[in-house]
Order: sequence, then C-alpha cells, then structure tokens
Amino acid sequence: MSTATTWAKSDRQRERERLRRRDARRSGAVATASTVGVFGLAVWALVSSPGWPRVRETFFSWSEFAGSFGDVLSGFWVNVQIFLIAEPIILVVGLAVALARGVRTPAFFPLRALAVAYTDVFRGIPTILLVYLVGFGVPALNLSGAPSSPLALGVIALVLSYGAYVAEVFRAGIASVHPSQLAAARSLGLSRPQALRYVVLPQAIRTVVPPLLNDFASLQKDTALVAVLGVIEALRQAQIHSALTFNYTPYLAAALLFVLLTVPLARFTDWLAARAERRRAPGDR
Repeated sequence: MSTATTWAKSDRQRERERLRRRDARRSGAVATASTVGVFGLAVWALVSSPGWPRVRETFFSWSEFAGSFGDVLSGFWVNVQIFLIAEPIILVVGLAVALARGVRTPAFFPLRALAVAYTDVFRGIPTILLVYLVGFGVPALNLSGAPSSPLALGVIALVLSYGAYVAEVFRAGIASVHPSQLAAARSLGLSRPQALRYVVLPQAIRTVVPPLLNDFASLQKDTALVAVLGVIEALRQAQIHSALTFNYTPYLAAALLFVLLTVPLARFTDWLAARAERRRAPGDR
C-alpha cells in the first residue's frame, strides 16, 4: 500500500519569498522615484535656461516637425535598406576574415597576412573617411564593371569598415572556446574544418551575439554617413528641409527615427546578455 504525499512549501520558504517580493517592490519604487526626479530635474534645467525660447523655436517646432516628417521618414527607409543589405555581407566577411586569421598552415600564410592587414588598416580608418575614399575614389578609377551608384559605394565602404570590427569579434569568440573542445572533436575523428563547423563555431557565435548586436546598432547610425555621397536618406532629407526653413527640427525628427530603431535592438542585446549570465550561473536565480 502506497501513501501519497503532497508537497507544500515550508513556512521558511514562504517567508523568504515574501521578503523577496517586498524587496522587489521597494527597489522598484526607489528606482521609479529616482528616475522621475532625475528626468524632472533635467527638464527643469532645460526649460529654465536663458536660451530655451530660442531652442524651442529652432529645434522643437511642431509645424516644422509635421511638415518634414514624411520626407525624413521616406529617407529613413533608405537607411533601413542600407542596413539590411550591409549586415549579412558584414557577417560573412567578418567570419571569413576571422577564420583566415586562424589558419596556421604555412602555405596559407599570405591569406593570414592579408586578413591581418585588412583588420589593421580598415579599423584604423575613420568610417566617414572610408566613405569618402570609396565613394569618390572608386568611380575615379574608371574600372570596368565597378559600381558607380552612390548607394552601392556607400554600402561597400560600410562593409569594409564594419567587416574589420566584426572579424575581431568573431576571432575573440573563437579564442574563447577552450582548446580541449577542438582536441576532443579531433579525437572523435572529425577533421579540423568539421571540428570548427560543428563544435567551435556554434559555441563561439553564441558567445559573441551581444557584441555583434552592439556593432550593428552602431551600423544603423552610421548608415547616415552615406549622405556625404549624395544619397537622399534621412539625414540628407533633414538637411534639405533645414536649408529651406532655417530650422533644425527636421534633424530632431531624423534622430527620433534612429532612436526608435536602435532602442529595441539595445534592449534585445541586454536580454541576451542577461540570459547568457543566467546560463553561466544556473543556480543563481
């Protein structure tokens, strides 16, 4: 004969949970009060400054905002397209360069040296300068088949710049995988490429997702740099409206659109980082 027992929390466990809920409510209340206080103080300092009436007129004009928002929004779609085109190419370039830097076979030394030179050079050149060099230098070469569209040239410049940064992120992720993982995979009969593909890279990519998303948040903002090549995107549209009305509110509209796109990605990055932290310490809930 079996006796069924029903599990129930102990009094100590219920008391512990009650204290945790109380601490959570207290922390939330303190955080809310301090946030409201800080933002309230910042707003008060802004609106009480001597130049606030002039700033409100030139940066916060509702009529200018409403009049320019449609054009700025259409230009912002160009920024989104640039981002969507450049991002997958950057991932491929970055991963290829990172793998090339890990090749130790003497016969492939030129490939490794080329990968090192690529990351060193393109990380050292400011992105806006690279946009100028590619955007105006490539067409001047008159190469057959070379792209001449400012949009394509801008994407190439962004890929060259961010590919170098992403390559270093991938390389750090690969280096973070313990060498015993690779040795164990080789001992099971996998070739080195198979060990990289099935054992090392999955772990490395999972580790570097948060820093990669940070790089792509920066890429979203730097898509505005192609405006120097004449591409009519959000920043250029804002410049056009500001030049016509001598009012800077269209810039505020463009900034708002970039923020609306970047903030969700930043929160997603934080969530991924928190999840990775929980996985490293599963007992600490």
